[in-house]
Amino acid sequence: MKKLLQVDTLPKHIDVAILIARIGIAALMLTHGLPKLSMLLSGEPVQFLPFMGLSQEVSLALAVFAEVFCSILLLVGFATRLAVVPLIITMLVALLMVHAADPFQMKEPALHYLLVYVVLLLTGSGRYSVDYLLQSKADRKAFSLSN
Repeated sequence: MKKLLQVDTLPKHIDVAILIARIGIAALMLTHGLPKLSMLLSGEPVQFLPFMGLSQEVSLALAVFAEVFCSILLLVGFATRLAVVPLIITMLVALLMVHAADPFQMKEPALHYLLVYVVLLLTGSGRYSVDYLLQSKADRKAFSLSN
């Protein structure tokens, strides 16, 4: 678990690139998630893809969790590697189920999001994040000495 949340010490320009990717993709995903949150809270009948036997309401709630809550975590860089997992799953569902029969142009946005989320899963949140601030100084120093 400790390694999962560990932030690697990278050159500063790489950390800036991760920061830009993290904030940019989180902000863009919020534009998809906030309308879904409004739909969920509206009290009106839900029109959403029922996924794997789940009701439309539960499927929508899971999408809202990923697209809003996980995007906020991503925005501040808290538990980044954990936060992108639901986002990756959501984009796989969008790519392989929601837009399965659509032309590539309709699948492309989900694929773009998916690629950035996979990169963030591999890189973590970078130096400019809550994850980095929470990581103890001793852990950061030990890591930088080992590299």
